[in-house]
Amino acid sequence: MTAVRVTYDDVVDAAYVYLSDPQVARPRVARMYPCDPIEVDGMINLDFDEDGRVIGIETLGAKSKLPKYLLESAEMLNG
Repeated sequence: MTAVRVTYDDVVDAAYVYLSDPQVARPRVARMYPCDPIEVDGMINLDFDEDGRVIGIETLGAKSKLPKYLLESAEMLNG
């Protein structure tokens, strides 16, 4: 099983799921695609690298969008 790095800021209820190799320096985001907030009932942004690969997912309003276990195991950014 591959480990996925997740960070979470509970003050603003925002989470970031890193889909890039944790052993490699953080890849540069070349493009961000905001998902339609009406269709997903919130704000979810996909980050892509220069080769068009998804390297991260930002979720605002994370408590209502992500599983509780994922947020509980996330790296806390504000504490």
